[in-house]
Amino acid sequence: MPVSTAQVATTGPAHATRQLVVQLVSHLCEEAVTELAADGRGIITFRQGTCVLAPFGHQLDLIAAAADHDALAGVQRAVTRHLHIASGAELPVDWTEPAAGEDLDLLHPLLGDYLLGQCTPADEVLQELVAETREATGRAAGMQISQDEGAFLAMLVQLVGARNAVEVGVFTGYSSLCIARALPEGGRLLACDVNDDWAAIARRYWERAGVADRIDLKVGPAIDTLRALPAEPAIDIAFIDADKVGYRAYYEEIVQRLRPGGLVVLDNVFLGGRVLDPAYQGEDHVAMRSLNELIVADDRVDSVMLAVRDGVTLARRR
Repeated sequence: MPVSTAQVATTGPAHATRQLVVQLVSHLCEEAVTELAADGRGIITFRQGTCVLAPFGHQLDLIAAAADHDALAGVQRAVTRHLHIASGAELPVDWTEPAAGEDLDLLHPLLGDYLLGQCTPADEVLQELVAETREATGRAAGMQISQDEGAFLAMLVQLVGARNAVEVGVFTGYSSLCIARALPEGGRLLACDVNDDWAAIARRYWERAGVADRIDLKVGPAIDTLRALPAEPAIDIAFIDADKVGYRAYYEEIVQRLRPGGLVVLDNVFLGGRVLDPAYQGEDHVAMRSLNELIVADDRVDSVMLAVRDGVTLARRR
C-alpha cells in the first residue's frame, strides 16, 4: 500500500489549525467515516484509503494511505479539495512521492551507528557473541538484538527490580545474557526457544559470562512451557522476541502471570515498517497488527510503543 505525506503551513493563531481539522472532519463526513480524536487529530477513512490530519501549531500534517497509487491519488484529491474549501484559501499542499511501508527509513544508518556509541559499551563477551552469531547463522544474525537495545533491556530489568524473568525467543543468547546479568543475586530467567543448535551457542556464552546458573533453558514450544507455569502472578519482567504469529498467545499467557507493576517487552512490533502499511497481509503482519491493537485496548496494562530499532512495546501490568 503506498503512503504519502504533506506538511501544510497554516495562517492565523495556532489554535486555528486545530479548528481547521474540525472543519475538515465535518466537511468530509458525508463521503467518508470521520473521527475527531481528543488530541485534535482527525482520522478520515474513505472507501479507498485513509488520511490522518494532525495539527501542530501553524502546520497541518497529512498522512494518506491507500490500496494502490490510483486510490491514493483519489484520497489526496479529496483531502486537498476539502482543505481548500474549509480554509477558504488555496493553501499549498505538496504530497511526497508514494512509498511502501517497508521503504520507510525507520532508523538511518548514521543515527543507528551514533546510538551504538552513546550507550554503555558492550564488553568482550557480548562483542564476541555478536561476531560468532554472524559467522554461525548468516542472514539469520539479523534476529539478534542490537547493543543499545540490550543495554535498554538490562536497564528495564533493574528499574523494575525484577527477580523472576521470562524470555520467549533466545536465538544465540545475547538478550538472555543482558537480562541475566541485570538480575540480582538469586534472580532467575526462564529462557524459551525451539532451536537447540542456536541455544548451544548461548550456553557457552552464558558460562563465560558467569550467569548460566541463573538461566533455566527450555527447548521446545514456548507456549507449552508458559502454560505449564503456576497461575499466580509471579513474573516481574518478560521479553518476547520469537515467531510473530505466536506473539498473541505468548502475551496472553504472560500478562495473566505478571505481578502488578510487572513489565512485558515485545520486540519487532513494526516488522520493518510493514505493520504500518495495511497492504501487507502476510500472516506475521496481520498477527502483529492485531496484537498491537489489542495491547493498546487492554485494560489490564498501561502501554507505550517506542521507535527503538524495529519497534518495541512496553506493557506494564496495572
